[in-house]
Amino acid sequence: MSILEKIIEHKKMEIAALDASALRRAADSSPTPRDFLSALRRRRFSPRPSLIAELKRASPSKGLLAPHLDLFQVADIYTQNGASAISVLTDEKFFMGSLSTLRDLRARNLKLETLYVIPLLRKDFIIHESQIYESRVNGADAILLIAAALTDNKLFADLHACAVSLGLTALVEVHDEAETERALEIPNIQLIGINNRNLATFDVTLETTEKLRQMIPPEIAIVAESGIFTANDVDRLAKANVDAILVGEALVTSEDIGAKVREISGMTESNPEGMKRL
Repeated sequence: MSILEKIIEHKKMEIAALDASALRRAADSSPTPRDFLSALRRRRFSPRPSLIAELKRASPSKGLLAPHLDLFQVADIYTQNGASAISVLTDEKFFMGSLSTLRDLRARNLKLETLYVIPLLRKDFIIHESQIYESRVNGADAILLIAAALTDNKLFADLHACAVSLGLTALVEVHDEAETERALEIPNIQLIGINNRNLATFDVTLETTEKLRQMIPPEIAIVAESGIFTANDVDRLAKANVDAILVGEALVTSEDIGAKVREISGMTESNPEGMKRL
């Protein structure tokens, strides 16, 4: 059984414990999500792709990265140094994440709007609509839908529609041609993430983004994911015409996280784009 299959089996157990009806009612009265897609669109007016900075303590492929990271302090650093959005890993078993981190960040958003105005992506393995309601209740502005985890095309499209109906942006993740073709069949798709990591071998190459980007119409925004560590990587992806990049490992393992965020985002004193408020 692959790592992805193990994760999905565990998610099914988590989902069985959720009360979908109660979560749906709570979602209807939750604060309105911020416009995640608009936060990434600054790529259209900037030489650098927008940065989705990830709060990440561990991963199945790399093990422990930064297990004792103060996630709220790092979120401050991301916000102040050029990130356009923050990705919050909420899977506990495999990534040392927590849904409470997402919820607490959004609660701080409401109290400290001058600081936390950039939107939040819930990064998890979403395979059921109850998880989407749960995401809205806990303050997500966007969710991740992974093509490799959603092999049923109807379910794939239905979850996307559910997210949109709740005001959430759906980041649809693909990592090969077949998944890209499936994603392009989803009605009204607006945002595709290209994962440069081969989910079978865990090999990473930016060529994946360069190749798959050519399959996707220009009106659909693109996020490049995985394997992004330096400004040179970012410049290479900018040439591939992506709108945003999602970076976690390079940031959380850096000795100077603020400096690394500025390097990746392209924020300088003469170009304080990262401080722009929505």
